[in-house]
Amino acid sequence: MAKSRRVDHQVISSGGDFERRRLAAANDGSQPWRDWGPYLAERAWGSVREDYSADGDAWASFPHDHARSRVYRWNEDGMAGFCDLEQNWCLSLSLWNGVDPILKERMFGLSGPQGNHGEDVKEYWWYTDATPTHSWNSWRYHYPQSPYPYEDLVVTNAVRTKSEPEYELLDTGIFDSSKYWVVSVDYAKENPHDLMMLITVENAGPETATLRVLPTFWFRNTWRWGDADVEPPRLSAHEGSIVAQSPRAGTLRLTGEGSPRMLFCDNETNVRRLYERANGPEFPKDGINDFVVAGAPSVNPAMQGTKAALDYEVTVAPGASTLIRIRLSEEGSVASGEAPTSFDTVAFDQCVAARRLEADQYWASITPANSSSEEANILRQAMAGLLWSKQFYHFNVKRWLSGDATSAPPPSQRAFNRNNDWIHLNAHDVLLMPDVWEYPWFANWDHAFHCVTIAHIDPEFAKAQLILMLREWYMHSSGQLPAYEWNFSDVNPPTHAWAALQVFVLDGGKDFDFLAKVFHKLMVNFTWWINVKGHNDDGVFTGGFLGLDNIAPLNRSTLPASVGTIEQADATAWMAMYALDLLNMALRLSAENVAYEDVATKFIEHFLRIAGAENNSGMWDDDDAFFYDMVHLVEGRDVPLKVRSLVGLVPVLASFVYHESTVSHLEDFRSRLSWFLSHNPEQSVAYQARGDGEDATHLLTLVDPERLKRMLANVFDEDSLLSPYGIRSISAYHRDHPFSVDINGAQASVDYEPGESTSGLFGGNSNWRGPVWFPLNILFIEALRNYETHCPGDVLVEFPKGSGTSMTLDAVADALSHRLISLFIPSEGGARPSDARYRTLVEDPRWKPYVFFYEYFHGDTGQGLGASHQTGWTSTVAHLILRSRDRRVGL
Repeated sequence: MAKSRRVDHQVISSGGDFERRRLAAANDGSQPWRDWGPYLAERAWGSVREDYSADGDAWASFPHDHARSRVYRWNEDGMAGFCDLEQNWCLSLSLWNGVDPILKERMFGLSGPQGNHGEDVKEYWWYTDATPTHSWNSWRYHYPQSPYPYEDLVVTNAVRTKSEPEYELLDTGIFDSSKYWVVSVDYAKENPHDLMMLITVENAGPETATLRVLPTFWFRNTWRWGDADVEPPRLSAHEGSIVAQSPRAGTLRLTGEGSPRMLFCDNETNVRRLYERANGPEFPKDGINDFVVAGAPSVNPAMQGTKAALDYEVTVAPGASTLIRIRLSEEGSVASGEAPTSFDTVAFDQCVAARRLEADQYWASITPANSSSEEANILRQAMAGLLWSKQFYHFNVKRWLSGDATSAPPPSQRAFNRNNDWIHLNAHDVLLMPDVWEYPWFANWDHAFHCVTIAHIDPEFAKAQLILMLREWYMHSSGQLPAYEWNFSDVNPPTHAWAALQVFVLDGGKDFDFLAKVFHKLMVNFTWWINVKGHNDDGVFTGGFLGLDNIAPLNRSTLPASVGTIEQADATAWMAMYALDLLNMALRLSAENVAYEDVATKFIEHFLRIAGAENNSGMWDDDDAFFYDMVHLVEGRDVPLKVRSLVGLVPVLASFVYHESTVSHLEDFRSRLSWFLSHNPEQSVAYQARGDGEDATHLLTLVDPERLKRMLANVFDEDSLLSPYGIRSISAYHRDHPFSVDINGAQASVDYEPGESTSGLFGGNSNWRGPVWFPLNILFIEALRNYETHCPGDVLVEFPKGSGTSMTLDAVADALSHRLISLFIPSEGGARPSDARYRTLVEDPRWKPYVFFYEYFHGDTGQGLGASHQTGWTSTVAHLILRSRDRRVGL
């Protein structure tokens, strides 16, 4: 492994310079600051990767009860964890309050079948800070001192119906008497391969209490699967430290301040406990757990193995805190002259203080000057959550389907089950994940929003992520992009091109090599959409659920062809938007290379044909001024699905403005466009020109400005799609006016459900029938700003409807941004709308400053719902705050 230069501590006056220098060094390859980071998942059990069952029931195949005892095949998990880029080794935190039946090594939650609204984590922790190079990362967790109510959470949620809220840890009353620990972990890097881990333990309870704190280091098991070229690594005790030796990771040393007991076992399955076999390893994966909790002779007295912990027992008075200092360093990375076995507390504290100060300076330099203190806090925590959401993702589908040489062959049924046509997919990368516990696997369209947000602070990483998803070990040979591991063949909205353009501009708009790389691959993906999801070559598209899960009255992914077909307003609009994004790329690239002129012509004609189809096929309802899906039944009857939802709003997203100066050198492009419009007048509604000469602007839009005004009159009605906190997924109109339709003798219906889903459609763990979701709101806001570019100040709409206040589209975009941001801003009563359900989150000073970034939000109250650490696309709240800093980054 490359050795890194020592970084001297400095206190700098110009905000953020030190972190920017580290980022520059990581980008140019001179110092590998990204080598070590928070790439350890919060959950690996219950994943598709670890499922080797015949029936594909991932939750049952590898339950939480197995996690402490069973080795993972693909990647590890833990709390507050760090690892290297390839997850050769892992470092995380384990705790024991003296009364729980097991160590707290990982976050507990319910599986999909156990939860009344799908899978749900039942713990309280926050990602409080981070920097792009992970020179500084902070994490906070509230751990009950009373026995953790594992059984109560499972049993009570099991008897709750889908019309009831989830039963959460706060509902159990376990925090009512404040008998809990506040445990925080701060990571600070002295240099890329020298890591300080500061653990702070605060007793929030009224009585003196004792806690076992076990910083734990282990190797991911890479040696058990029959690969001849893999040598087993080794951990051993040496002069008061845990020494890790690995052919892949080199030699590392884990040292703790003081004299903690060192405990060793092996990262191997306890087959005696799980399968009642007698020939298992003597000191298996759960050896440390069994020793600490039960006093079993389950740790290796020879003090060696592949998993080890430093065992601290701390007794803390009420309201007091204690510190535990841990240092992990690569051999040769510590400054010369410093004894490798000594623990230099002064140097440790200096490093932590310096990195904390530098992080403060960095975020002060990032935060817009006009931001309130609450907005600054939201921005910093949202970005911290996003940075902590980087996770090592390993999945070789071919190997997974066929099994390992050292294991019994998987059941033959698996070859015909999930993902059998994705055998080329071979992931071994650090990826941005949607949620660190509920969704610890990439989701393609979520990923686009992650990349746009992180591009504000680390555009090189964002660009690398976007390119990665288009590489041969992800993209199918057909051109399809993988959706997510539960079904790579599912279809998500094609947002990759939009994200690439946003990242290109946020990076300064000069990296044409990046733009060309993604453009060439996206053309392949666009062609897949045309060939597979196009409907009779008429410019209309299908796509199934398209990430909007239960938004329609019927499952749009499963309508049998014998019944009919669905022309989807959103699928067709997504393709119009996709064509415009590729046109945008082609025009930008043509400024550098005129060879892109022809392909620009291709995509403008694609867009005009698609726009003509959407506007003329019957999906537009002129009376309602809205777009609807259309079901064509084989019996010859056409049935519009007249649900006022985001499905009908997606057409607004398909807009693009370019200036005459952009195409003045493209004579063939301009003449071909003129010819096409004159010979296809029915499609000219999607094109408008304004102004003269080089200053003229050209608007390409699926919804022309006059139709847009009519649509927005309904959208901005607070009794319809406009909530106090953004645009709802389904109109509140359907609260009292449910939509119902008969399809082949079966009734399908949808109404307004502002909270959690009352059905099990798509797992029941999300709901697009009323709540507010960030991704479509973000795209809608960007679209309004795009229209404003073409006709500044000319399009005025009443916002909200009935207020008597007319606004420009730009002002409306600002107002919608404010509504979304306000989800996380305490009201006059002190409660954040997103956290208002629990007084503890609102009033307790140990809880109140910390923000949960939920998956979606109640359409009326703003209460956060779904996954609670969705700092994937909900982190786009940071994008909104940063957009106020410089509007010029818009496309």
